[in-house]
Amino acid sequence: MNSVRNTYSAGWRLGLWLLALACIAVLPFVFPIVVVTEIFIFAILAVAFNLILGYTGLLSFGQAAFFGLGAYVAGNLLIHYPLHLLLVMVAGTLVGGLAALIVGYMSVRSAALYFVLLTLAFGQMVYFTAFAWTPFTGGDDGLRGIPRPDFPLFGSLSIPLQDPMIFYWFVVVVFLFSYWIFKRIISSPWGLIFMAIRENEDRVAAVGHAVARYKLLSFTISGAMSGLAGVLYAIHWQIVPITTVELGQSANIVFMTLLGGIGHPVGPVIGAAVFTLLSDMAATYWARWPILFGAVVILVVLFLRGGLVEAWQKMVNLLGRQQQKGVDSENYATGD
Repeated sequence: MNSVRNTYSAGWRLGLWLLALACIAVLPFVFPIVVVTEIFIFAILAVAFNLILGYTGLLSFGQAAFFGLGAYVAGNLLIHYPLHLLLVMVAGTLVGGLAALIVGYMSVRSAALYFVLLTLAFGQMVYFTAFAWTPFTGGDDGLRGIPRPDFPLFGSLSIPLQDPMIFYWFVVVVFLFSYWIFKRIISSPWGLIFMAIRENEDRVAAVGHAVARYKLLSFTISGAMSGLAGVLYAIHWQIVPITTVELGQSANIVFMTLLGGIGHPVGPVIGAAVFTLLSDMAATYWARWPILFGAVVILVVLFLRGGLVEAWQKMVNLLGRQQQKGVDSENYATGD
């Protein structure tokens, strides 16, 4: 019986993965390719944030800083040095992780409110530094003229990333790799400790685990993934605007995760897709579209804290119960 159930479950998972890949393949032909490429960049960012908020219980308003640092480092390296793109991606990831390590070391031992304030202060510090440090960031005009190089493979063989469709699939591959790492982490002993800290960190400390160390680990991994997303963002738009590191960007990251579903592996990915598509369409028709999203945030927090994933699960359960009632009524009528 268990083997049949496991086979059925594995079949469902395989079907969902195939459906997801089909959607990924179709998206560029339905929506503008620059928008769907941005979806998967923001999906990496939202998944990284979900690791600290959804699985470790840490609310940070400084994620845009790690995202922006990765973007600025990548942009400057690509403009001034002919480095392999893989090295640029590694550099942006390491800078994001190192910044998160430093900030986390100073803040993870603080109470929840003070942790939020410290990350907010760091984010604002990065924003005003970026605004003033014009040679590195371009200041208010942004860092412009970032080239999009090919991705060298072997010898003269390389991936031509100037082609928007090829770059889209390149971003998708990086996203899938990042998501695989995220899934491995939350399924590992580290992930179990992260979730235990989220539920009750005092009990975790009581059984001998170094709570601050695990919080710092989660925060550092999240910062590194955010830095990687920043690298892709810089290559994608070939400019790093000052808005990349502003407080509003951190708020967008929080909103994406809330919208999709905090603490669910797929929720932030769905949230990033819905947020990016709707914001792109809404901005076309209404300049004050953020007001609409503010109202949506209020509704999600008040009535649907599990986000779109919870809404989907509730709908499926409701349909299942109605179908079961219909079967029971039919059996009762026939006397079975």
